[in-house]
Amino acid sequence: MATLTPSKILVVFGTRPEAIKLFPLVAALKADPHFDCKVCVSAQHRGILDQVLEIAGIVPDHDLDLMKPDQTLDGLTAALLTGLGQVMDLEKPDRVIVQGDTATAMCGALAAYYRKVPVDHVEAGLRSGNIYHPWPEEVNRKIIGTMVSLHFAPTDVSAGSLIAEQVDPARVYITGNTVIDALHWVTARIAEDPSLASGLAELEKRFAGKRIIGVTSHRRENFGGGLENIAEAVRQIAARPDVAIIFPVHPNPNVRAVMDGALKGLDNVALIDPLDYPHFARLLGLAEIMLTDSGGVQEEAPALGKPVLVMRETTERPEGVTAGTAKLVGTDVSRIVTEIFTLLDDKAAYDKMARAHNPFGDGQTARRIVELLLRETGQET
Repeated sequence: MATLTPSKILVVFGTRPEAIKLFPLVAALKADPHFDCKVCVSAQHRGILDQVLEIAGIVPDHDLDLMKPDQTLDGLTAALLTGLGQVMDLEKPDRVIVQGDTATAMCGALAAYYRKVPVDHVEAGLRSGNIYHPWPEEVNRKIIGTMVSLHFAPTDVSAGSLIAEQVDPARVYITGNTVIDALHWVTARIAEDPSLASGLAELEKRFAGKRIIGVTSHRRENFGGGLENIAEAVRQIAARPDVAIIFPVHPNPNVRAVMDGALKGLDNVALIDPLDYPHFARLLGLAEIMLTDSGGVQEEAPALGKPVLVMRETTERPEGVTAGTAKLVGTDVSRIVTEIFTLLDDKAAYDKMARAHNPFGDGQTARRIVELLLRETGQET
């Protein structure tokens, strides 16, 4: 019987969250002889992307290196579309894979569509119902969804959102979220080699005996008044002598200036540089509660039994709210402080969130996606 030529898959990403969620799939594709997996990074995020590439052992086949200071969304979009198009013209992939909701993912899908190359979407179907929350990610997702061949939806809720938009149900697959694959992988690596996440040791010693709250905040829709409220809420929470805050501050000047101005110098607040993936996983392990406006943290923290308070008005991950692992608290100062104190002081309320079932996956998502791609490309044995 003739041997099939490996199917060439071009995996496109550019940000730290995309890299985290795609490295398990890249590894699975590269390990399967039925696929010739190529990786193109846009470097929409540079330094924090490179941290993930290093720990995951990924050397991109193409690096567009597009990150520039104060880059506009339209300027970034134009550079992405032309740069990714040139890579596709060179590689001539059989399929393109994008993840999530970034400008890189949207432009990767569009460039593939312009070449009539099938594009498959990891983490498909997330919807908040508000085109400005999260902005511009909600519209990016909707644009991607109109061009996709295979929709890899993480949950039945996200699959249902796609079907409600008249997507062919035969092209929608519930796979779980690859972020859980990544988290399981990195926590196992840390268990084998604790030095991978030893950079937090000084903070662990400094805050010994205190109840650690991890904070992340970077959403564009919170720039301005929202971030100022978040900073004030963190300042009030930090006034409790039993609490310590570890806050990896996003490098965006809109974020850092606000947080430095409000929180720098407080004894039990550590404003630190963004963490690489092993150290971020370690922070999730150390924290009693995560306070965030991030999407990925809503999926990751519950996998380790940590309640998540989400500083947004809406979420495209309602499964966590429904399951009880996450709660929307917005950016009102008193609401954030009250909800944190409730979890700190009410054991029953804390346990209810900490013990809720995580709806986002079991760590086998990459394997499921590879099996679906084998079937789609006719290479299933």
